[in-house]
Amino acid sequence: MSLSERELTLESSHGDILAAAAELFMDRGYAATSLDEVARSLGATKGRIYHHFPSKSVLFAEVFRHGMAMNYAAIEPHRHLAGSPTMRWRRMAFAHVMQMITTKPFQMAVWMGVEMHLRGATTPEQRTVFNELIQYRKDYGDLFRSVIIDGREKGEFDFEDVSVTNQLMFMTLNSPIFWYRPKTGETKANREDLARKVVVCALRGLGGKE
Repeated sequence: MSLSERELTLESSHGDILAAAAELFMDRGYAATSLDEVARSLGATKGRIYHHFPSKSVLFAEVFRHGMAMNYAAIEPHRHLAGSPTMRWRRMAFAHVMQMITTKPFQMAVWMGVEMHLRGATTPEQRTVFNELIQYRKDYGDLFRSVIIDGREKGEFDFEDVSVTNQLMFMTLNSPIFWYRPKTGETKANREDLARKVVVCALRGLGGKE
């Protein structure tokens, strides 16, 4: 096996582990998930998991980080589009909601990570890592915050407190991770229509117009 082939295999293995772990964290929670279970779900040895991740906490942090990285990548094409703040926000919001639907296990892990951080349910070493992850997530939220401020200044949005509004906006946009369940025969168009409806609800909360 060539070096490039070996690197590709390791990259694929790394991604497989993250995906399997995200599913287990979503289904069982952090405390009830073990590296043994991640290995079993992949039909692999525990050594394969340890090759990439020395502990469950390291694996969880990487699932969190990967979930947020996918969100950044999803909204990036829309952030600097010419046009109104409302148009940019709608494109970003739609991409974000589609992430909540299509990468739900990773997004649930992000939510669990925030909850663990807020409860202080981490070791001192974990807190250092989580502080970085929470900042990574905050920076992402600030990208939306700047757009809605721009929209208010241009008279496109009407809200009082930007911090409260940004929080409530994300509660709406993130909500599919709690109630969305794929249906038999569901199509991409069905998921996109669902995402559009969530975006419209959030837009109305901003005092925006369709």
